[in-house]
Amino acid sequence: MFIDYVTLLLANMTAGLLVLAWFYARGLGKEDTRSWAPPFAVTGLIAMAAGLHMCWTWPVPGPYNSLYGEMSVLFGAVYLAAALALGAGWSLRPTSIYAFVAGLAAILLGARIIHLDLTQMSLLSGLGFILTGVGGVLLGFVLCVRQSATLRTLAAVVVLAAAAVWALTAGMAYWMHAESFKAYNAPTPTTAPAPAAAQ
Repeated sequence: MFIDYVTLLLANMTAGLLVLAWFYARGLGKEDTRSWAPPFAVTGLIAMAAGLHMCWTWPVPGPYNSLYGEMSVLFGAVYLAAALALGAGWSLRPTSIYAFVAGLAAILLGARIIHLDLTQMSLLSGLGFILTGVGGVLLGFVLCVRQSATLRTLAAVVVLAAAAVWALTAGMAYWMHAESFKAYNAPTPTTAPAPAAAQ
C-alpha cells in the first residue's frame, strides 16, 4: 500500500492561493509589505519540501509524482522567493519572471490532464492547474500596472477560483483518505537479533 500525501499539497495550495488572492486585492498597494512574508514563506516551505520528496521518491503511482511533485516544487520556489523579496523590501518583478514560466508549465499540465483523462475528475483537476497557472502568469502584469484596481481584482478572482477548485479537491481527497487508510497500520521496525555470545 502506498502512502499518498497529495492531500497535504492540495491543502497547502489552497491556503497559498488564498494568501495570493488577498495580496493581489489588498496587500499589493501598500508601501510596507513585510508582514506578507511569513504566510508566503510557510506556503513555500511546505510546497518545496513535500514536492521535492515526491519528485525524488515517487511514492504514488503513475505520472502523479511528476504532475503534483514538480508543480509543488515550482509553486514553492515562487512563494519562497516572494517571501524573501517581501521581507527584504525588494521588488517582486524578478520573481514574476519565474512565476510566469511556472504558470505556463501549470497551464500545459492542466490541459494535458484533461486531454489524457488522468484523474478521477480530470476536468476539475485540469481546471485547477490552469487557473493556478494563469494566476502565476498574471503576477508580472499586475506588478507592472499595480495602480489598476481592475487588473488586481481580476487576478484575485482568478486565484480565488483556483483556490476553490483545490479546496474542493482537497476536501474530497481527505474524505476518501479517512476511509481508505482507516485499516492501515504502519510497519513496525524489526530489530536485529543479538549476536551470539563468543564461545
